[in-house]
Amino acid sequence: MTTPDTLTEEERLELELAEQARLNSGDWDSVKPGKAADFGKSFGRLVGLLKPHALAFTLVSILGAIGVVLAVIAPKFLGEATNIIFEGVLSTTLGQQFPAGTPQDVVVAALRDSGQADAANMVAAMNDFVVGAGVDFDALRIVIVAVLAIYVVSSFLSWIQGYVINIIMVRTMWRLRESVETKINRLPLSHFDKVQRGELISRVTNDIDNITQTMQQSLSSVLTSVLTVIGVMFMMFSISWQLALVTLVSLPLMAVIFGVIGPRSQKAFGTQWRKVGRLNARVEESFSGHALMKVYGREADSAAKFQVENEELYEASFKAQFLSGIIMPGMMFVGNLTYVGIAVLGGLMVAGGQLRLGDVQAFIQYSQQFTQPLSQLGGMAAVIQSGTASAERVFELLDADEQEPDSEDAPAPVDGEGVIEFQNVRFSYTPERPLISDLSFRVEPGQTVAIVGPTGAGKTTLVNLIMRFYELDGGRILLDGQDIAELTRDDVRSRTGMVLQDPWLFAGTIRENIRYGRESATDEEVVEAAKATRVDRFVHSLPEGYDTVLDEEASNVSAGEKQLITIARAFVAGPSVLILDEATSSVDTRTELLLQHAMAALRTGRTSFVIAHRLSTIRDADLILVMEHGDIVEKGSHDELIKAQGAYWRLYQSQFEHAATDLDAQAARTEDDVVDATETAGASPS
Repeated sequence: MTTPDTLTEEERLELELAEQARLNSGDWDSVKPGKAADFGKSFGRLVGLLKPHALAFTLVSILGAIGVVLAVIAPKFLGEATNIIFEGVLSTTLGQQFPAGTPQDVVVAALRDSGQADAANMVAAMNDFVVGAGVDFDALRIVIVAVLAIYVVSSFLSWIQGYVINIIMVRTMWRLRESVETKINRLPLSHFDKVQRGELISRVTNDIDNITQTMQQSLSSVLTSVLTVIGVMFMMFSISWQLALVTLVSLPLMAVIFGVIGPRSQKAFGTQWRKVGRLNARVEESFSGHALMKVYGREADSAAKFQVENEELYEASFKAQFLSGIIMPGMMFVGNLTYVGIAVLGGLMVAGGQLRLGDVQAFIQYSQQFTQPLSQLGGMAAVIQSGTASAERVFELLDADEQEPDSEDAPAPVDGEGVIEFQNVRFSYTPERPLISDLSFRVEPGQTVAIVGPTGAGKTTLVNLIMRFYELDGGRILLDGQDIAELTRDDVRSRTGMVLQDPWLFAGTIRENIRYGRESATDEEVVEAAKATRVDRFVHSLPEGYDTVLDEEASNVSAGEKQLITIARAFVAGPSVLILDEATSSVDTRTELLLQHAMAALRTGRTSFVIAHRLSTIRDADLILVMEHGDIVEKGSHDELIKAQGAYWRLYQSQFEHAATDLDAQAARTEDDVVDATETAGASPS
């Protein structure tokens, strides 16, 4: 096992870069996803997403306000219905004591004289009381029909409000997802070097889903709840200010519950969402390296790590949901205490003639209508906290530094033959560690340039700079005499084709994967590219030919066939500059031969850059660049560099001497086996 003291410079560099990426990823999610660092700013920005629908939102707010007003006045009408029934029943009962039609004041005086003060007070508080009149069913019918109409209209307006708000929410989230997708395409590659893919996926999927649920569940309810609280409070004070004060006593108690539990719930949601992001990163890592994990028998280790992180997520989620779940029952408990207080005091006021029975009934309904939206607001507080924190994480992604935009007056690309020239190029991934310093060379049209060197020498970095994946720290790269920094990235990359070491194919047909290089390519051009790159040879053995559907991992074709398809994709694109980055390093010798023939056809007439560790594959290159520590230490043809006996010669010798040593060792083992077999045969009895 390699110890830190025996690490090569390249290995040490790779470890430092990996550690830096890990630390940067930690910084990137350091804001707790369940606790917004700046709740007010983030929530305001979240609400600001609705600005394009301000008119529609104003309209539904008005409709919602009308619906709330109707819902608020309904209990008052129901209270009047109760008064009609109660007063009618009481008038019938008193008809047994007093003659029909006895005036109200006479009945009140007689009841007081007989010592029935409570009954006298109740009769005195009634309007138009007539002994023996009974229940006024005509008036009762009018009240009931009015209440029914009020509830129907109120429900219809609430339905319209919810329907329109859902449309607004869906369109708003569609725009947010589109903004995130566009943003990701504008981010430089250096941004993805600093974050874990699982964490990024968590922000793009889980957090946006959380925002969607928050907006859909909360916005309509919050609006209705606030309007209901205001309307109900007005109606309660219009009935009895004493009972209204009893109701308002509950507000400080609710504030205490929310103030004590709310921050703890917010913190718990922070831990929960952070654990979700890390577990996603763990799962993504396990699936992407599934084969390697099995090779080294690390399934148990991976499962143990997953179990630990899954248990941490379980505990964090349980705590967050438990704390947020306490808020609603606490609010309801306070509401029930308020209900008891209103019932007792209201009964005393009815007995004292200060209120009618229907007014107390209406007030009890109002108290429920008052506490219910407050309870909903308390319950939604945790949801809004979590949604706002998720929004802050998404906004952090949207606010990330983008790659420098292309100049609006960028010159049109010239129709050249693919001359590449590096002029005093300087580049580093981090300022404290320069990688390429003062690099200059020129590649003529149609030349094949091989780039060799040890790991970490800057080979892949060199071609990434040609593709303008990173911006230079200094110097220029010219493509047919034009500075690529002045051209648009699309113009630069449209003239450049790349075949990577790890072939990437998407779920679709082979024809679609080849046409990915140029969408306008005809079927004939696709087949021509396939024939030129040896894809046509194996496609006909497949049941559906070019229409064979590849799965997401393209597991229904071999590794070499995958690479041939990617070469055909580059061929159909017709680039003037071609980059082959270790395109044959992961295949066997026979497949490598097929790939070499395919790449030879692809390189014909094009300026080509070939990155290779197998020096036998680049012997016919027109120019070989030998890189060490970001600098070109040698350049020339294969024969010239071998004669120079420099860095290239040492690399060449190390590869072939190692191969020769392996062959000698194998031959020696074979000879020893033969001798042992002979001696054994000679010692055996005849």
